[in-house]
Amino acid sequence: MSILKNWIRVFSFIISIIFFLNLYSQQDPFLKEREKMVKEQIINRGITDPKVIRAMLKVKREEFVPKIWQKFAYSDTPLPIGKGQTISQPFMVALMTSLLELEPDDKVLEIGTGSGYQAAVLAEIVKEVYTIEIIKSLAESAQERLKRLGYKNIKVKWDNGLLGWREFSPFDAIIITCAVEDFPPQLIEQLKEGGRILAPINNKKGYQDLVLGIKREGKLIKKKIIPCRFVPVTHKLRE
Repeated sequence: MSILKNWIRVFSFIISIIFFLNLYSQQDPFLKEREKMVKEQIINRGITDPKVIRAMLKVKREEFVPKIWQKFAYSDTPLPIGKGQTISQPFMVALMTSLLELEPDDKVLEIGTGSGYQAAVLAEIVKEVYTIEIIKSLAESAQERLKRLGYKNIKVKWDNGLLGWREFSPFDAIIITCAVEDFPPQLIEQLKEGGRILAPINNKKGYQDLVLGIKREGKLIKKKIIPCRFVPVTHKLRE
C-alpha cells in the first residue's frame, strides 16, 4: 500500500509539473521559437557572451513587430516595422551587442530606436540606455511599447541622433543602427576614453561594413567586422 501511495505522489508531481509547463507555454506561446532562435541563429554562429544570450532569450521579439509579421518574429531576417524601417535580424542584434563588451554599470547611447528591440536587449544588460529616433511616430510607439513592457532604464528621444545626446554624455558605448558614411565627430566626442562605438558604414560595393571603433587618446582605432546591409541614415526629422 505504501508503494502505491508513493507512486501516486510521484505521478501527481509529474502531472503538476506538466500542467505548469503547459501553462507557462500558454503565457509565452513564442518561448520555444525564441529558444530555437537563440540556439540555431546565435549560439551556433559563435555568440558566447552569457549576458547577451540571456537578454536574447528574455526579450520577446514578437512584441516589437507589427501583428501581421508576428508569426515571422523569430525568422532569421529583418522585418518591416513601417516608415521604410526594419527591425534587425536577431543575429545582427546579438552580434552588435556582444561587440560592445558591455558591463552592468554601463551607459549606452543608441542611434536609431526603430521598434525599440535593440534598446530592450541592451537594457537587459546595462544600467542605462539612451536611444534616439529621427521619425516621430516610431519614437512615440517605441516609448509606449518599452514603458508597457516595464523598461524603466531606457530614455527615448525624438531627434537627429547623429548629434548625440550631450546632456547624458559621456557614454561607455554607442551603437548606430542605420548606415552612415563614417562615425560622426559629435558621437566620438561623447564617447568615453576606452569606449566602443559600432556602426554599419557604407562602402564602395553598394552595401556596408560593420565597423567597430575603440577610442584611444581621443581618436578611434577601427576594425571591420563583417559585411552587412542596413537602412540608410535619415538626416531630417520626420513625423
